[in-house]
Order: sequence, then C-alpha cells, then structure tokens
Amino acid sequence: MKAMEYHNPVLLKETVDGLNIKPDGIYVDATFGGGGHSKEILKRLGAEGKLFAFDQDKDALLNAIDDDRFALINENFRYIKRFLRFYGVKQVDGVLADFGVSSHQFDVAERGFSTRFEADLDMRMNQDDSLSAYHVVNEYDEEQIKEVLFRYGELRQASAMAKAIVEERKNGEIKTSEQLKVTLKKFLNHKKENKVLAQIYQAIRIEVNQEIEALKEFLQQTPEVLVKDGRLSMISYHSLEDRLVKRFIRNGLFEGEPERDVFGNFEVPLKKVGGLIVPSKEEIAHNNRARSAKLRIAEKL
Repeated sequence: MKAMEYHNPVLLKETVDGLNIKPDGIYVDATFGGGGHSKEILKRLGAEGKLFAFDQDKDALLNAIDDDRFALINENFRYIKRFLRFYGVKQVDGVLADFGVSSHQFDVAERGFSTRFEADLDMRMNQDDSLSAYHVVNEYDEEQIKEVLFRYGELRQASAMAKAIVEERKNGEIKTSEQLKVTLKKFLNHKKENKVLAQIYQAIRIEVNQEIEALKEFLQQTPEVLVKDGRLSMISYHSLEDRLVKRFIRNGLFEGEPERDVFGNFEVPLKKVGGLIVPSKEEIAHNNRARSAKLRIAEKL
C-alpha cells in the first residue's frame, strides 16, 4: 500500500532545533503522522543514532521510514516508557511531540474529524478503540455530554446543547455530522458558526480519544525517560493542551504548586528553554493548520 498523503509538519525546523540533536543520540518522535519531523531528525543523526516513533493510527504505518536507525511503534504515546523498555531503552536524549489531529485525519472525510465533510460520527485516532463520537453523542447522559462540551470545548452554552442532543435522540439516533449540526443549529450563530462547530468537534474528539489523560500520562513519564540535559520539544494547538504543558514545565505538576523545603525552595524536573515559539506569518500562509500552534521547549535538570 502506498504512503498516506500528509501536509508539511508545523514548525519543522524550530521543533527539531529544540531537541539540540547529538549525532549518536537516541530520540523519540511521539506523534509520527506523516513522518516529517522524523525525517528531519534522521537527517541530523549519525550512523550510531536511533529514532523511535509512536503513532496509534494504523494509517501512519504506511509512512514508515526504511532506515536501520528507525523504529515505528503503533501505540499511543501515553505508553512511551513501557514500549521503550520493550526495546531495551531506559532513557533518551530528546522527545518531540506535535499534539492534536494530523492533517491526514482532518482530510479523510470518513474519519469524521472535520466540520467540512458529511460523515458518520467517529473521530477515533485509533480505529480499534470501542469509544467513538457516535457513542458519546448517543449513549452519554445529559450531564456527561454537558461536562464534555464545557470542559473540553469551553462552550458557555454546553448545558443547553446537551439538552438539545438528548431531546433529539428521542426521535432516533444521531448518526452523522450533518445530523449533529442540524440538532445544534440554533447555537450556530452565522458569523461564528465555524468557530462554535470547531469547539463542539474538539470537545467530542478529546473525549473519544482521552487526549487530556493521555497527555498527562505522557508528560509525567518524560522526566524519567529523558537523560540529564535531554530535551522536550512540544507543539500544542489549543489552550487546554498548552496550559498543561506550560504548568508541567514550570512546576512538574498540572495543578497547584510544588512542595517547598524549609528554605522556600522547590525542585522541579524540567526547566524551560527559551520562550514560546509560534509560526511566522509566512508559514501560516502556506499551512493554515499552523495558525494556532505553540511550541514550548524544556530541558531535564
């Protein structure tokens, strides 16, 4: 089978530069996708270097790179430590992650990720998972739907939207994106329709793929997985992700403050490297997906 069509990776040079690559180092691309970041990492590795890539989407396997220094693991990055151990690797020199949905997943209509297409309610990044958008919309109770829309979509009308979905279900299942759109039509102000729809889709997708839980599990393992002075280079696309990344780099925690010693000092596993990096106007003009990207780089202390 031929490789799947993917767009150019976002912040390619900046993200890979952030890893401060050593030619003989061991690196991880936690979100392989079309392999753009991985190819750039391999260009900078010598003969003794090694790159492990993760992607839970089976479509990504079609992009596997034929290189003895490369291994592609068809798993969620939340299992990074477990699968590196399987390969006999305890620590690595750097980890790159480009969170969110790949361009390919957005562009394949039947996957149900995009508001642009009529499709069955799916949104699974891993096609073997049992939970889909259909299950969230048709089987969650009103309170659960409200919680998903409010927490992950940051929608102020989450309660009324959940009520509308549950009312519509009395007339039959909501099976497609168009049916969901019609159900929530009164909440889609003409000027903000695309923005609100994107928030609704984001909320359901995050729930389906347990993205926040996976991100937290992944981040918590990185200090153990990285060698001293090893680098993390991570791109986020919405405030929920970016907030978690920022807080973990700063405090080693997602909420609250770390415990201080008697002198008022506290130890954290990481330190930030440089400031927030966002795409240039030129990159956004060539790749619309880059418009909301935020890159943060950290180093293991």
